[in-house]
Amino acid sequence: MVRLSTSTLDRLPEAIAVPGYDRSGIRTGIVHFGVGGFHRSHQAMFIDRLLTAGLGDGWGICGVGILPGDAAMRDVLTEQDNLYTLLVTHPDGRVDARVIGSIVRYLFAPDDPQAVIEALADPDTRIVSLTITEGGYGVNDATGEFEADSPGTVHDLEPGAVPETVFGLITEGLRVRRDRGIPAFTVMSCDNIQGNGAIARVALRSYAALKDPELERWIAAQVAFPNSMVDRITPVTTDQGRAEVTRRLGVVDEWPVVSESFVQWVLEDTFTLGRPPLEQVGVQLVADVEPYELMKLRLLNASHQAIGHLGLLAGFDYVHEVCQDPLFSAFLLRYMAEEAAPTLGPVPGIDLAEYQQQLLQRFASTVIQDTLARLVVDGSERIPKFLLPVIRAQLAGTGAIRLSALIVAAYSRFIEGTDDNGAALAIQDVRRDRLRDAVSREATDPGSFLRLREVFGDLGDDDRFLAAYLEARRALAVDGVVATIRRYLSVADPPVVDGPAS
Repeated sequence: MVRLSTSTLDRLPEAIAVPGYDRSGIRTGIVHFGVGGFHRSHQAMFIDRLLTAGLGDGWGICGVGILPGDAAMRDVLTEQDNLYTLLVTHPDGRVDARVIGSIVRYLFAPDDPQAVIEALADPDTRIVSLTITEGGYGVNDATGEFEADSPGTVHDLEPGAVPETVFGLITEGLRVRRDRGIPAFTVMSCDNIQGNGAIARVALRSYAALKDPELERWIAAQVAFPNSMVDRITPVTTDQGRAEVTRRLGVVDEWPVVSESFVQWVLEDTFTLGRPPLEQVGVQLVADVEPYELMKLRLLNASHQAIGHLGLLAGFDYVHEVCQDPLFSAFLLRYMAEEAAPTLGPVPGIDLAEYQQQLLQRFASTVIQDTLARLVVDGSERIPKFLLPVIRAQLAGTGAIRLSALIVAAYSRFIEGTDDNGAALAIQDVRRDRLRDAVSREATDPGSFLRLREVFGDLGDDDRFLAAYLEARRALAVDGVVATIRRYLSVADPPVVDGPAS
């Protein structure tokens, strides 16, 4: 067996493609926060393509971790010279393996926050990119305002504090650039949030305004925040996956990444200090990302919430198990066609009906082995961004909402902590205690879950949606998921006579 590192690249099996470029001379042009599986299967892969094509000079990646758990990534990438194996799985079972070399440096902020600040302040750094999850921005979904009460933010706002948070570090990096006369970089979010660039702008400028109002004004005038839509299903790396890489390829890689073959990146062409020629390696550069991001968030990501909560309640463990079941696949297609798709406008170059069928095929693929548990982590951050905009758009007219209400009801039943067979469900959510408290009151105060305004805003005040939610919740409690879905598919959404309630 060969342990992955720069010195062993020439000893790897021929089945593994390796970097054909000289990594020692690559300059860092991108500092990236959140070096998880998705970043390494997506943005880092695209930069690797550029480097392979001889187009990526000056655009190497410096990864940054800030969470305690990121120490493990620091240790692995240090041992492996920042190399890792990407296994791309095709629907027919074929697997392409490639060692990705575009991450040329990794910094663990708790070790040396000043090193991160200097990397941000380096004139070579022209883009700071983010995959910090939907909940990492601290922007309230209901109000659209930055919430400055997290412990990390409270710490960073103290006079003279050494920053610990993403936006604390970025703000300090920008302050140093301003003071040294270095132009500002671009902040590029690659998270699954509608208007992710706009959300990043709100978070950074709001934090900076609290820290240094004069600096905030400079950031407002100098920093670009392009929106983007990103897509590639990338499960969490498991010990089983590591062992499979060793067995299949004969290489010891402590943190490989497995992804599907489908990949998409639609990026707004707005940058402060230039950008890599990403259009040369399959990235779609556009003036307006919104049609693409709405399509993905309301069809793919909202469907993931349906699969996750309904599937777990029914006793499934994996995405492909749910989507190979004819009842659940019919439910998903009907949700997409009747409730999500009507909220979308035209998407240039995309056939929406074909896209929905393609999604189901991707979900049903057995080669990914994606878990339902991954999909439902921090549901209180994901559902407001993916599903609730569909419901609000449908309520604004006379659109169908019954299937969306069933998904929300399944979410509330999931929070209760047991599936239809009485088995315990693990709940990982930043608002777990408040969610449990709200759902515990449903027995005596129906609809109390919807009145958790930090998640649902004023949605619980809408009589039509409240009625649909309560009906779905009662059905799930009495009949279970399978019987409820079967009944819902056999009955059309009742027409709205007098329009939505206010």
